[in-house]
Amino acid sequence: MLYSPSFLTIACSNFFTVSSFGCFFLFPLFITDHGGSKADIGIIMAAFALSSVLCRPWISDMVDRIGRKRSYTIGCLIMTALPLTYLLFQGDLIQFYLPLILVRILHGIGLAVCFTSVFTYIADIVPEARLNEGLGMFGVTGLIGMAIGPVIGETIIKEFGFSIFFLSATGMATIGLLLQLPLPESYVHVSHESPPSFFSVFMRRKMFIIFLLAFLFGFALAAFGGFVSPYAKEKNLAFISLYYIFYSSAAVITRLLGGRLGDKIGEERIIPYGLTLTGIGPLILIFLGGNVTLAISGLMSGCGHGFLFPCLNALAIRNEPIHIRGRITGVFTGGIDTGVFVGSIILGYIGELAGFRALFFAAGISLLIGLGVYKFQGVNNR
Repeated sequence: MLYSPSFLTIACSNFFTVSSFGCFFLFPLFITDHGGSKADIGIIMAAFALSSVLCRPWISDMVDRIGRKRSYTIGCLIMTALPLTYLLFQGDLIQFYLPLILVRILHGIGLAVCFTSVFTYIADIVPEARLNEGLGMFGVTGLIGMAIGPVIGETIIKEFGFSIFFLSATGMATIGLLLQLPLPESYVHVSHESPPSFFSVFMRRKMFIIFLLAFLFGFALAAFGGFVSPYAKEKNLAFISLYYIFYSSAAVITRLLGGRLGDKIGEERIIPYGLTLTGIGPLILIFLGGNVTLAISGLMSGCGHGFLFPCLNALAIRNEPIHIRGRITGVFTGGIDTGVFVGSIILGYIGELAGFRALFFAAGISLLIGLGVYKFQGVNNR
């Protein structure tokens, strides 16, 4: 049974947790409001991903060792508490730069724990024959959260300011925390044998190629998450969240209509289309002049995301033993976080030196490079 009570409950929890995270797509506005530059946006947004990258081996081991559900609870607790700490930051950015970096790092750890544990939990409870569909449909709640979070965040910032914005993010994360508390554990490690290390799993050819593709995907996501809102603001567009609405809506529709394709014809045949569509989105932003272009860009990248994320995730996990799924999910999600970290810094400096158009050109090209890697290297189970 795909849509079990546990599946539906943790999907609802994921919706609220990701909505809280999605609010922070508007966080660059807080940075610029306190005197930050494009480079500052890149560094501060990258700090969020840095913790995910550095802690990924430990997080992946924890998910396999103490359980998916327990790990997810820890992640939700962090996601609930951390938005409150942003209330402490007042005045010019330079006055609280380093403490803000530390908070962003801790916040990133919480999200990394949540994502690694929750996708491993779902992989445990969905039928093997519907793995791609299950991962994709579960991800719908996160995509909707990624759309609703920025809309709520933008509205609150305009009407009430950043203090209520941060309180709202904590409120959404709290609901996610409470919803998942009654869930049973999906896997308990009982073997006394030492499982393979995170790095031995990472060095397998299949996992290394998936990590590389996830890295390039994350590099492009850094542009979506960190630079769309200040770019649209620079262009004097009134409804910045329109991009995220179309992005998430396209990804959701893609999964609703094509969720079973990966299980039927194989993830390997779909991934090239996902890379291409996701890459076209930021290239369209080079020509941003109004809301229509913003919406079309979000639509294209969202379609690509809708195919690419579950296909890469399912390909990584399929036919792998349950006791190392946390490490496998860690390699995959760690690749995305590494890409976001590197992309935030590099794209921030590209934007500072050459402007937003060059920034989004670089983001789009990264996905097309991924297409070339996939075509020439492929992915197998070795």
